[in-house]
Amino acid sequence: MAEIAANAMPTAAEKASLRTVVAASATGATFEWYDFFVFGSLTQVVSKTFFSGLNETAGYIAALALFGVGFAFRPLGALVFGRIGDRVGRKGAFLITVTLMGGSTVAIGLLPSFATAGVAAPILLLLMRIVQGFALGGEYGGAAIYVAEHAPSNARGRSTSWVQTSAAIGLFAALLVILTTRTLLGKAVGPAAFDAWGWRIPFLFSAGLLAVSIFMRMRLEESPTFMAVKEEGSISKTPFLDAFGKWPNLKLVLLALVAVMFAQGAVWYTTFFYAQTFMEKFLKVDPATINGLMMVVVAVSAPLYVLFGWLSDKWGRKAVMLSGMTLMLVAYFPGFHVLADALNPALSEAQAKTPVTVIADPADCSLQFDPVGKASFTSSCDIAKSVLANAGVSYVNEAAAPGAPALVRVGMATVPSLDARGLPKDVAKAIKASVEEKIKDGLARSGYPAKADPKRMNLPLAFAVMLVFTIASTALFGPIAAFLVELFPTRIRYTALSLPYHIGTGWVGGFVPFTAFAIVASVGNIYSGLWYPFAFTLASVVTCLFLVPETLGRPLDR
Repeated sequence: MAEIAANAMPTAAEKASLRTVVAASATGATFEWYDFFVFGSLTQVVSKTFFSGLNETAGYIAALALFGVGFAFRPLGALVFGRIGDRVGRKGAFLITVTLMGGSTVAIGLLPSFATAGVAAPILLLLMRIVQGFALGGEYGGAAIYVAEHAPSNARGRSTSWVQTSAAIGLFAALLVILTTRTLLGKAVGPAAFDAWGWRIPFLFSAGLLAVSIFMRMRLEESPTFMAVKEEGSISKTPFLDAFGKWPNLKLVLLALVAVMFAQGAVWYTTFFYAQTFMEKFLKVDPATINGLMMVVVAVSAPLYVLFGWLSDKWGRKAVMLSGMTLMLVAYFPGFHVLADALNPALSEAQAKTPVTVIADPADCSLQFDPVGKASFTSSCDIAKSVLANAGVSYVNEAAAPGAPALVRVGMATVPSLDARGLPKDVAKAIKASVEEKIKDGLARSGYPAKADPKRMNLPLAFAVMLVFTIASTALFGPIAAFLVELFPTRIRYTALSLPYHIGTGWVGGFVPFTAFAIVASVGNIYSGLWYPFAFTLASVVTCLFLVPETLGRPLDR
């Protein structure tokens, strides 16, 4: 059987072949991750370009939600391409995915803005994001399985960890291209050029990457394990029914989802995406500084995936993954507090010395979320909270008498808010501006900074915090591909593996920035959004500890 051959000592030719398989799979995955991450890193610019018809908070949340939409369609792509991979072959499935992914990314760089095309602009953007998510749903499973089915059993963790590294390389490339474009345009024609049209360059850059990806994937042969199953005539004719309609296999799918992928989605996307949202929106750190910090963090993360994949070949998959998710569970809240102290100490000092309170009738307050632009947020409470949310200032809520106008108390000073309901739009806008000016003036007088001061930043401390998050993320993510491949039988592996992976990363992880920011905007505490990833990570720690079996050394030809 194929597994017996894989367990044998590989020849020099087989080692060279494995290196080619790993390089082609990881490189193709890198390019696809680049495409997806460019959008996530440009959320702020996208919100201004395609959602300029909404207010600032709603526009930003809508852009984050659109980022999440791409992830939401990943499970559908996992089912479609999983069936293709289990019925036709691994190679064909992810040749299609890379083509769809690259084409949709290039198209985003050519889309008209809201100012040019109105509501058609965000609709077209939504369609492209759906195609991106759909394609990526079939990418990871194909690459991970393809490498694992070529690798010797005692090196699956190390070999498949290169596929995980592709995510780091893709994110690093995205940040590098964005930073380079922003810097060069800033020097040549001014910083405003990037927000106006320069943001399109990183998307259009994907055209070249797409050509390279297709070329490398065309050189690959089919997986030997899949070919053995095909020759035996045991390919599943009904992968969906076999994977999800039979309890022994469905139990494995649910176990992979809850015990591992819940944490993977929460931990990884908090580290590499929500942390950026937190620094930019709440700590008011300059985007160039964030990009620089994240580039260093991502560069450091790349070899850590391979390290923890290699350790999982020695110590077991479960022990390494569980250590990563447990570390992040402990680090969530203290880590983000230290991050705030390191990057914007003036904000931390102001919040400690001069806390902000919104005193309002609870019936006067709405959820600060409007992705479709229908709500006006013109009550006195809504106006006050909207100003504070946009300023990234934490506040506590205090109930006022029914019908009383909202007040914003900054230390000992009190700023009254105004009600603009039922007034003409221009009048309501002027009232909002007036309230915003008074609240911001009160915040400034109490020491709240409008932006983080680069001179007071402790970047080494911020890097140390991000390094802890990164170690947790890579310890969890490094062995996952090997674990998932070993968990499922060959005949349904592509389908059964891909669905829990993309539900965890897509529905749990992809919505971390959107959900966490929406929670903060509603509750008023800039750290409250962390309860979302914390809850999912806790669920995985408990279930992984007691229910997950060790898969190290399992044969794949079953």
